Amino acid sequence: MMSQRMCLSLTVVAMVNSTEPHGWPNTSTKDLLDNIKNPRYNWSPEIRGVILSSILYGMLIVKIPVGYLSGIYSIRKMVSCALILSSLSSLLIPLAADAGEMPLIACRVVQGLGQGTVSIAQHMVWVKWAPPLERGRLTSLSVSGLMLGPFIALLATGFICQALGWPFVFYIFGACGCALGLFWFILFYDDPKDHPCISVDEKELITSSLMAQVTSSGQSLPIKAMLKSLPLWAISLGCFAFSWTNHVMFLYSPTFISSRLHVNVTENGLLSALPYLFSWVLGILVGQVADLFLSRNMFCVTTIRKLFTTLGLLLPSLFGICLCHLSSGFHSTIIFLILASATSVFCIVGILINPLDIAPRYYGFLKGVTVLIGMTGGLTSSTLAGIILNRDPESSWSKIFFLMAAINIISLTFYLIFAKAEIQDWAKEKQHTRL
Repeated sequence: MMSQRMCLSLTVVAMVNSTEPHGWPNTSTKDLLDNIKNPRYNWSPEIRGVILSSILYGMLIVKIPVGYLSGIYSIRKMVSCALILSSLSSLLIPLAADAGEMPLIACRVVQGLGQGTVSIAQHMVWVKWAPPLERGRLTSLSVSGLMLGPFIALLATGFICQALGWPFVFYIFGACGCALGLFWFILFYDDPKDHPCISVDEKELITSSLMAQVTSSGQSLPIKAMLKSLPLWAISLGCFAFSWTNHVMFLYSPTFISSRLHVNVTENGLLSALPYLFSWVLGILVGQVADLFLSRNMFCVTTIRKLFTTLGLLLPSLFGICLCHLSSGFHSTIIFLILASATSVFCIVGILINPLDIAPRYYGFLKGVTVLIGMTGGLTSSTLAGIILNRDPESSWSKIFFLMAAINIISLTFYLIFAKAEIQDWAKEKQHTRL
């Protein structure tokens, strides 16, 4: 999913026309063959920006509806259909690009609908499949794929463009996505009780640990109670800061590397991929550590959520500031860049899983709401960063990272004061007694 989302940010370099127009009389045979393998288009920077961001609009549309519907309908069917929809859209991107900018933008919006559905619905899996003492490692293992995908995409896309042409990037990732959607439908089951390949003891372990937990299937949402819930607002504000940080670090890392280190595009791609690799490894480790703390009763759930959220918001702020003022050479710049980007994954076992603690029966809906608020932070940060950089590309980085640190500290303070990890009263099943 993330590979399909990220690959266009690199292929667009090969898709856009150079300053020399097509069909120039002295164009060499090699250039003509390359133009056939890598079709090019006359897209302005503004059009490129709209094309790259259009997938986010599709994702924004479906967040809350999918969050609600995932508590009612089959996750198996929703995720598999959404994966196939996103993958078919990827396969159609070369054809849509030939047809014009608007068909391509429409194709990306449709792809966003599929990816937004997957990103929310897949989290509902853990409502029935994750025992409380294993939620950290299971969630971090699955979410770490969001980091592994861009790492693979950044590494593979350049080589595919050079060897086969940029259309094959979308064909390969699209075909892989279609296969994954089919495998998901065949292998995944909504409820562990229905799975034919796990032992009776394992089924009993999972179901017994979740006996007190209920879902919201067929029930109305307590919207007023949710709006008054300070723990929910704390999670939402934390997600806003997390997404703000992620978008700044990952979207603008190539720009920062180019302005500070002055490397070529190939080297830039390899260096930009490194933070994703370290994020993937660290994301798996933090889940193991969080569950270790829980299983040995070293900390309560609330303390664990606050501890890892603190690390996930403070460390990127600290290393981001160090990146501007303490990185004097190539190696120190790359080290601080990796640390500033990768340490945000501590939030995986903090704010990102916290909605499951306070309201498991409404987890899908709350996940949709908090991710929507988070994406708002991401869109805002990427827009502001672009405006700041346009004014002064060389000296504006300190402003960007200090602003990121301020947002993180304010959000973290609110979270530390009001965050909870116990099921809230409005999320509990009401008991009706008969007289």
